[in-house]
Amino acid sequence: MGESRGFRNLIVWKRMQELVALVYKLCKSLPEDEKYGLISQMKRAAVSVLSNFVEGYLKSSKKEKLLYLERSATSLLELEAQVEVCLVLGYLNESDSQIFSQKKSEVGYLLHRYKSKII
Repeated sequence: MGESRGFRNLIVWKRMQELVALVYKLCKSLPEDEKYGLISQMKRAAVSVLSNFVEGYLKSSKKEKLLYLERSATSLLELEAQVEVCLVLGYLNESDSQIFSQKKSEVGYLLHRYKSKII
């Protein structure tokens, strides 16, 4: 049980939670007709960043850990692309995009640092 609770003490985990909360907040400003499109995609990608990190954290082999951490990083890039689409379509303003970009960069940096400690 201690192993499964350890990830909750990591800064990267806490910043990922903040990213999920931010994405859910940003999605509230998207048009209702994007409910099954961008909104669904963005929420799934944000949760996937977090979920894959935890799954990787709990794996015992280094190879498996890195695989899930790579999936987490991939979901983060997917989310970045979706936010850019929202910006292009005028669903989000530049300020919202910058707030997202700062949080995404922070999560990406911490995820990279965490990964480098495993390698």
